[in-house]
Amino acid sequence: MKYKSKPTEIDGIKFASKMEANRYIKLRELQREEIISNLELQPSFLLQEGFTRDGKKYRPIVYVADFRYKMGDKTIVEDVKGFKTPEYKLKKKLLLYKYGGFEFKETR
Repeated sequence: MKYKSKPTEIDGIKFASKMEANRYIKLRELQREEIISNLELQPSFLLQEGFTRDGKKYRPIVYVADFRYKMGDKTIVEDVKGFKTPEYKLKKKLLLYKYGGFEFKETR
């Protein structure tokens, strides 16, 4: 759930907030200038597999970031956040623990 966010569409892509859409515009420009490459929207990371216990099915836990891109030989995973929910904070910890090899960036 987004807090006080206004869904915005850019290039036919729907973003959950105006802040996220504005960041996309900036990253798109950086890619055109070849400062970054491989811009990817909404990359997902599996934090825990789904499972069944006592006949009940539990869904997998997935972290969906806003962007992933390369800057030189560095991979950057980025989230645009206005408000950090407890769920976001927990999933971020699990992401950072489980996956390495990239820089994590939060923008406002």
